[in-house]
Amino acid sequence: MYKDNPALGTKEAYVPGLTSEYVSKTYGIPIADVAKLGSAENPFGPSPMATEVVMSARKIENYPDWTAGALREKIASKYGYKPEQVICGAGETEIIPWIIRAYSSKGDKILMYVPAFPIYHMVAENEGRVPVFIGMGDDLDFKWDDYIAAIKDDVRIVFLTNPHSPTGRLIPNDQIRKVCRAAKNQLVVLDEAYIHFSKTNGGMELLREFDNLIVMRTFSKVYGLAGLRIGFGISTPEIITPLMHLKPTWNMGALQTAGAVAALDDDAYVKKTVDAIAEMREYVVEQIGKTMQGRYTVVGQPSSNFFMLRIEDPALDSTTLFNELLKRGVIVKDGSVSFIGLGKRYMRIDVSLKKHMDRLLRALSEIQPVR
Repeated sequence: MYKDNPALGTKEAYVPGLTSEYVSKTYGIPIADVAKLGSAENPFGPSPMATEVVMSARKIENYPDWTAGALREKIASKYGYKPEQVICGAGETEIIPWIIRAYSSKGDKILMYVPAFPIYHMVAENEGRVPVFIGMGDDLDFKWDDYIAAIKDDVRIVFLTNPHSPTGRLIPNDQIRKVCRAAKNQLVVLDEAYIHFSKTNGGMELLREFDNLIVMRTFSKVYGLAGLRIGFGISTPEIITPLMHLKPTWNMGALQTAGAVAALDDDAYVKKTVDAIAEMREYVVEQIGKTMQGRYTVVGQPSSNFFMLRIEDPALDSTTLFNELLKRGVIVKDGSVSFIGLGKRYMRIDVSLKKHMDRLLRALSEIQPVR
């Protein structure tokens, strides 16, 4: 009789954001009116240049290049590195398990802030590693002294997300440098899935300073290609080579590779998206601060395409608010379900088109707690 891994099935599986179709069908709201603010997707759709290439693709009867060579070359050229420093996967969520398997053993510790992107600790637990959680401050700010002090000899991998999810807070490069210096015998994984929305260059330049760093990015957010599943990591050849040996042979299809190569040239689309999100982020944060004092506040100064809403009214909790928003055609993330360590006071909410932000603001103002 076969036996499965006892670590599997003992934890709750990843909880994705609900679909617009589900909310439309359940609550009778026209699908075009549903504000889908729970998955950090691009409200403008996919990169037009990527769409054109994918839709015109014809030659898909042959196996693709197992290394995704064309995409590795394009990424290397765009960021000033060599193709052998790049690895591509079906989103960052495929690359994260490779990193954990290649650079830690069962029983080793994996360091991360809490709350964090759930895949970090879920993969660690499923692979028999031990997540080490460092709590954030009262305002969900970074406790750097605690974090750096936790980088001990039995920690093998250190995760940082910039901007941080779910708070949207930006980590300065100087602070990332301090973590890399403290991690003398550890691999630092810098997840920059949302970095474009910060209007900074992120931490790519740090790869020239530290050989214990890998930077990950995705095409799911600013390029609008979440459905194609494309992510990549850049590091030293010495770190990338074992990952290439570990990855599935044909993990990247021809359409993924072609679409991503085209998207990397779509700078005008990226600028349009980033500028629009920045404008709407400022708008919604300002409106919540002006009109909802005493009921809701925004955590910190978000630099991503989402923000963290704190529920100040003690008579209202995140699950109640989540369900009431659904009834009004607004999908968000309930912090108590989507992120460990948050409790019942927080929601992560995407920044989107103005009509969706206005729908959110109206819904928040309408919802009254039961006292």
